[in-house]
Amino acid sequence: MIEFLIYLLTMIGIWGILSLSLHIQYGMTGLINLGHVVFFMLGAYVSTILVMLVGAPFIVGLAGGMIVAALVAVVMALPTANLREDYWAICTLAFAEMVRLFFLNQPLKGDYMGASFGVSGIPQPLSALFSDYGYNLFYMVLVLVCLLAAFGFVLWLARQPFGRALKAIREGDEVPLTLGKAVGSYRIRAMALAGLLGGAAGSLFAHYNAFISPNYFLPLETFLVWAMIILGGAGNPLGALAGTVIIQLLYNSTRFMKAFVPLDASMLGSLRMVFIGVLIVVVILYLPQGLFPEKKRSYARTRAKASAD
Repeated sequence: MIEFLIYLLTMIGIWGILSLSLHIQYGMTGLINLGHVVFFMLGAYVSTILVMLVGAPFIVGLAGGMIVAALVAVVMALPTANLREDYWAICTLAFAEMVRLFFLNQPLKGDYMGASFGVSGIPQPLSALFSDYGYNLFYMVLVLVCLLAAFGFVLWLARQPFGRALKAIREGDEVPLTLGKAVGSYRIRAMALAGLLGGAAGSLFAHYNAFISPNYFLPLETFLVWAMIILGGAGNPLGALAGTVIIQLLYNSTRFMKAFVPLDASMLGSLRMVFIGVLIVVVILYLPQGLFPEKKRSYARTRAKASAD
């Protein structure tokens, strides 16, 4: 049970970083990205290539995955920055599938590394210094520290003029354009920041799991991240993390249901997605703002309080 809890907290940390990256796009900027998993995938593959094939240290692989994911996010956003939400969503989904199909058909080394075979034996940083149990505990702490840093960055960003401009764009283009804001440029930069965090999550996942495959980055993974945001509350980073905890608990709890439900493992694996889907429908119907709605800041109240003082 302790080993499972360590694994669960590690996955919550990794997916929490990924959900925070979607929070920047959708919760703050209102961008509907149906190909969000592409940042996760690029971070995983680029970090793996740099560390495993080039021989770079883990920190270089992590930074490389983040930078490449951010650059690809910019490339994704450049032709779509001024599109309407529905066209934006379709373009991002198509772009993510293009990248996944590239890795699905592109060997990395020889005939049996990469492509549909995936990549195994991915180096784990500092693994020689720990036992198996000790290393899992060390990596959990590493991931949670990264999650805390990502959460702090998102909170800081929301308080900056740039973050306030993103929230204005979320409500519509008219007011930001009236104030002279370059809406397309802000969207591109929001995508780049989200790519940085998504790439970090992918790199951490690849070196923890020690195996990646294009089948790990299907559109279903994007659905799971969206489920976290919708369930927790769009616009609230704390809600994104709360949704991550709930979804990961549901997603990983089926292994304990075998003793209570007379179904095979494949059926239980399918039922967990049914449970998540039903939960999302219930939340949308009865809690449309999520479990932790965004708290709107009242500037008028702040000014009145300052005047009274």
